[in-house]
Amino acid sequence: MNRLTKSSKDKSLFGVCAGIAEHYGISPFAVRLLFIFIPISISIYLILAVFLPEKNSALY
Repeated sequence: MNRLTKSSKDKSLFGVCAGIAEHYGISPFAVRLLFIFIPISISIYLILAVFLPEKNSALY
């Protein structure tokens, strides 16, 4: 099972958007645009930045 994690190789800020893009097989740029243009997504991004594990952590 492929878990949602932060990206360890394509980080612009925390690696959240790149991690989501890797999980779903889409462009990180498209995910970043969605996070920029949807107002509530900034809050969601910060929550994910705190709670998503790194890709190469012990929990993964």
